[in-house]
Amino acid sequence: MTSTITWQYGSSNPENATHLETIRQWWGDLEGQEITWQQRLIPENGDLSQINWESQKFDEVFLIVHPQLRGITLYWSKIGSEQERSITVSKLELDIPRQQLYIFSQSQTNIVIRVEFPKVKYQMIEMNNPEIAVGKSGIILLRDYQQLLEIKVTLTPEKLEQLKQKLL
Repeated sequence: MTSTITWQYGSSNPENATHLETIRQWWGDLEGQEITWQQRLIPENGDLSQINWESQKFDEVFLIVHPQLRGITLYWSKIGSEQERSITVSKLELDIPRQQLYIFSQSQTNIVIRVEFPKVKYQMIEMNNPEIAVGKSGIILLRDYQQLLEIKVTLTPEKLEQLKQKLL
């Protein structure tokens, strides 16, 4: 299976119906999930790789309810809203590894919409000159007495060797 599946209105691709069914299932499985909804202009040359998908003020993050694909129209609502929304599509691209759906509207041909799960945000802990202890079995302990922080990291032998190589 390829990493991206594409359904396109009017395509003669023999897999077109199968791809639409896969996308229908993926869309329906979004029920109750938090998603990021981003809408961008397609560059004049049509090169989608030129689109800046960095977060912008009109991007939305919301819980989606009642996501359905009926015919070639995507339907959904936002949690807490009675209003059903819809887009009739000309093309859908599902990037399976990234869990991103690209939606191309029939009525707004110069727009692409990307639906995905919000990015994971890591908590950053900064420690300046911590005390370091190394134990058996790849355990590294970092202590910062001023912040009263202790971080224990357990590395596999492979990751420990990788760390040694990067420190050299």
